[in-house]
Amino acid sequence: MCDTCGCGDTNEHSHGHDHDHLHDHDHSHEGQVTIPVGRDILDMNNRLAERTRGYFEARNIYAINIMSSPGSGKTTFLERTLMELKGDKNFFVIEGDQQTRRDADRISATGVPVVQVNTGSACHLDAGMVNRAVKDLNPENGSVLLIENVGNLICPAMFDLGEMSRIVMMSVTEGEDKPLKYPGMFRTSNLCIINKTDLLPYVDYKVENAVENGLKVNGRLKFLEVSALTGAGMEEWYKWLLANTG
Repeated sequence: MCDTCGCGDTNEHSHGHDHDHLHDHDHSHEGQVTIPVGRDILDMNNRLAERTRGYFEARNIYAINIMSSPGSGKTTFLERTLMELKGDKNFFVIEGDQQTRRDADRISATGVPVVQVNTGSACHLDAGMVNRAVKDLNPENGSVLLIENVGNLICPAMFDLGEMSRIVMMSVTEGEDKPLKYPGMFRTSNLCIINKTDLLPYVDYKVENAVENGLKVNGRLKFLEVSALTGAGMEEWYKWLLANTG
């Protein structure tokens, strides 16, 4: 469980984090006065994210934060993208997972520089983790930095990493109502990738319903339908990527 975003327990002990934890509890009892702490627990993260964004802008690095629930196909999606576009762009990748180097090893096999960030008990990447990973990775001027966040549709949406764009991915093996159930994730994203469309003949999933639900939450959200496995629809994603990264 994660103390940083408040989704874990709230005892005094740290679980693998060096962050300051502030919990503003508003327990109203008759005859008592509650004095709010008045400090945004994300303030430190947001200030560091702005510094990181300034670094990206100064070096013309386009950073993309890719988020989804576990198992939506983010890593396969990245593998195919890198194999097919690495001759057109200089790519660098940050992989976020609680444990193991499995995804980083898969990305490394494409020949693209990658840094693995293991978050331990944290359910998301934060600006500090990304800032340190960028120092290790040292992406080139004019490159594209792809950040694969920890699989989670709640907490990653809260944390600015200094990125220029946010992508949320959902697969057709999930529910069409994901945008309604997890609105923060879809409200803060620029693009929604609907993946695993090769499975549409075998699952009860209507893409039009998922799109409609997404637009209820974020009327400016753009949608692309792809199969990272077969390559169907990936050309539209490549057009979006190249157009947005110059």
